[in-house]
Amino acid sequence: MPIVTFPDGAQKSYDAGTTGADIAGQISKSLLKRTVAMALDGVVVDLADPIERDVRIEFLDRNDARALELIRHDCAHVLAEAVQTLWPETQVTIGPVIENGFYYDFARPEPFSTDDLAAIEAEMRKIIARDRPFTKEFWSRDKAKEFFRAKGELFKVELVDAIPEDQSLKMYAQGEWIDLCRGPHMTSTGKVGDAFKLMKVAGAYWRGDSNNPMLQRIYGTAFPDRAGLDLYLHQLAEAERRDHRRLGREMDLFHFQEEGPGAVFWHPKGWTLFQTLISYSRRQTAGSGFVEVNTPQILDHSLWQTSGHWDWYRENMFVTETEDERVFAIKPMNCPGHVQIFKHGLRSYRELPIRMGEFGIVHRYEPSGALHGMMRVRAFTQDDAHIFCTDEQFMAETLALNELILGMYSDFGFDQIVLKLSTRPEKRVGSDALWDRAEQVMGDALDAIKAQYGNRVTTEVNPGEGAFYGPKFEYVLRDAIGRDWQCGTIQVDFNLPERFGAFYIGADGEKHHPVMIHRAIFGSLERFTGILIEHFAGHFPLWLAPVQVVVATITSEADSYAADVAETLRRAGLRVELDVRNEKINYKVREHSLTKTPVLVVVGKKEAETRAVSIRRLGSQNQTPMSLDAAVLTLTDEATPPDLKRVAIETPKDGRLPDKANELLDL
Repeated sequence: MPIVTFPDGAQKSYDAGTTGADIAGQISKSLLKRTVAMALDGVVVDLADPIERDVRIEFLDRNDARALELIRHDCAHVLAEAVQTLWPETQVTIGPVIENGFYYDFARPEPFSTDDLAAIEAEMRKIIARDRPFTKEFWSRDKAKEFFRAKGELFKVELVDAIPEDQSLKMYAQGEWIDLCRGPHMTSTGKVGDAFKLMKVAGAYWRGDSNNPMLQRIYGTAFPDRAGLDLYLHQLAEAERRDHRRLGREMDLFHFQEEGPGAVFWHPKGWTLFQTLISYSRRQTAGSGFVEVNTPQILDHSLWQTSGHWDWYRENMFVTETEDERVFAIKPMNCPGHVQIFKHGLRSYRELPIRMGEFGIVHRYEPSGALHGMMRVRAFTQDDAHIFCTDEQFMAETLALNELILGMYSDFGFDQIVLKLSTRPEKRVGSDALWDRAEQVMGDALDAIKAQYGNRVTTEVNPGEGAFYGPKFEYVLRDAIGRDWQCGTIQVDFNLPERFGAFYIGADGEKHHPVMIHRAIFGSLERFTGILIEHFAGHFPLWLAPVQVVVATITSEADSYAADVAETLRRAGLRVELDVRNEKINYKVREHSLTKTPVLVVVGKKEAETRAVSIRRLGSQNQTPMSLDAAVLTLTDEATPPDLKRVAIETPKDGRLPDKANELLDL
């Protein structure tokens, strides 16, 4: 008799073949009523499955995080039934759960319209209201193919043939409607609930192959309750409003065009924003002991063969051959070049750690269909850096990098971070002993970070997701509307220095390979810029804004004074534009609000006579009058980058700056 262990540790024996539903019903009718599935030894399965061995059991209700995938999976099946109810000639193909929802692909001569989605949703609600149970049967392949062939479901016949012989063939029924599915499902269609919505229709090739027939894909989403659905729909609406591509056009920051797919054409304002980010990063990293280098854009392919990228990353590289038959590659990353700098000259352990960084322009091939504004590009600038250190220094350097990264994220308002440790993948280089050592140190560092930062940093482990040369930390930021973005990385590498023969002379007089730590904070600066545009909805804090102030006139009589105000603000270090056009002030306010200018300094005849200004903030209807001198002090203080503000706070009363502050201000 199988022994079943419950979440509280209690155990009980049951006859073999007893189902999860039987056990839940014996405990209480209310438990059975609210339970939609169960987990056996952590694996989610149908509640009606028999228990044949000793297991640990958990009962899942609709609010369990693991039930969300079931809700969406079941909703996809309800969608397919609804479509075939409305259009019986339609063939159903596959309908998986995806991030944020699900889809189902259909073969139908007539295209679906947006109006059809409303009709399908209405039919889905009828199916859910009938609350038919999901029941599972195991069929032979011949029986399944005969069944689908008789219904004209030729795509399903092909799917049956694709299922490996060692896998069971499962058929799930929801009333009279039956589908091929690996499961699991909840107990009935009624458990789907009413918090679902069909989102859009798109084309999709059968099994993702352009040589196959084109199908129609209906996307949908579902949540345990209306609050979750409403929040998601609000997030989508906000994401559309904040779309960096639209804001980039409105704010005149950048554009894309077909002649340079996946490459940004920066306009003056966008380039100012980009360089502001670089200047900030340069100050921060120099203050943490990094020196800046620059390496060639194009290198002989032999270098990439040595590094291993030629074998592991070749399909993502841009390659060219010269007339003398030499093969070159445009660099997809900076690390091999940095190893060459480290190797140039004899290194002593006394020099370590050596920290070198580069704002390196790299190129990586991405399929055209994967390109997405600045979020997915082919050419980008990477704030790449590498630390060459001893094994004994490895832990301290990792923790110092984490401190630097979290501090920089905080300056942009990212205070809730998920830190993921990704461990050895199946395909990798290096010995297991080196991987053991690297993962041990990274794991200890993860524990130390969790203890230090508490609720601000959530830590996770991603088994098998490390780079081919070493484990890594991945920093995931949550933006203003709740979306997660993976940006920074710390990657340890015991392998690349050895492959290139890089070494230092240790205290023992012998050669030793250094530990190499790869580090990126923003990652792709183009992508990070896109994230910031959407995070702030274009309404940047004053220190980041490409144009910080527009001086606008009410009347032409103030033109001369407005020019004087603009020049005064420029001399104070602000980025200023002057608007003395013969337009009404309300028109100017609307126009500069569209371009998200943070501050509008308004001047008229009265202000010119008193050397005063009226300050109007983006998004506010109010104007604040003040003297020009007070405005300069107020705006320059607000426009000071956060790192330089900290330096000012740390400055001694005698006015002398600490050495670190002088270094930062010189950059």
